[in-house]
Amino acid sequence: MTKVPSITLNNGVTMPQLGFGVWQVPDDEARTTVGTALEAGYRSIDTAAVYENEKGTGEAVAASGLPREELFVTTKLWNSEQGRDATLRAFDASLGRLGLDYVDLYLIHWPMPAKDLYVETYKALEEIAAEGRAKAVGVSNFLPEHLERLIGETSVVPAVNQIELHPQLQQAAAREAHARYGIATEAWSPLGQGRGLLEVPTVVAVAQKHGRSPAQVVLRWHLQLGNVVIPKSVTPSRIAENIDVFGFELDADDLAALAALDEGRRLGPDPAVFNMA
Repeated sequence: MTKVPSITLNNGVTMPQLGFGVWQVPDDEARTTVGTALEAGYRSIDTAAVYENEKGTGEAVAASGLPREELFVTTKLWNSEQGRDATLRAFDASLGRLGLDYVDLYLIHWPMPAKDLYVETYKALEEIAAEGRAKAVGVSNFLPEHLERLIGETSVVPAVNQIELHPQLQQAAAREAHARYGIATEAWSPLGQGRGLLEVPTVVAVAQKHGRSPAQVVLRWHLQLGNVVIPKSVTPSRIAENIDVFGFELDADDLAALAALDEGRRLGPDPAVFNMA
């Protein structure tokens, strides 16, 4: 079984650098899919209230028989629940669905700038962390300007910012800001959601050079950049393939070739204007 290396977050908590994402996995399939991932060696599971699969995810964690301290569970607050009191209620509801006493990481899913509640919301996350019910707190989809304001008005620097990141959207400015503040960069849609990235000739060529799949090459690229990465799949063979990325290394030529693929092209919403509750 593959042993995944960990990174140390800015509050001293350790987090596996490669985890398993469950976006778009139906709740009634989550128990089986997450169970398959845990059997393959994943120890970090990333869910969210809006995915509506926290219950199935929690059932898989319970059924695994693995010690709780060996697992790293992330969930996220949905946009409609921002604001202090709503956040505290939503967190309790997420814990209940997961069947856990605590989560390892709790994130604000989107900044929702038009609503202008993310600072107040984050202060509620600080309360949750102070109680030990989240080992670390952070954000998702925050732009550098949102992070600057948050850090200026709160007392706990986010441990993580989970953002869309893949070779066609490399997020240099965000990664620079994260490095400046000691925030870990976590990539969602790390494989470009299967929308052509894995067929790009450069990616295919690097994969052939190493005798690996295009997905393994892209995941290896993330890891060598220092990103935390959470690929999602419901196919057992791909779940196993995606964690088997520690037996080879990309060289400087490979990294340069992949760096040249950056188009600044988002597949998901723009956090500056996304305000859907």
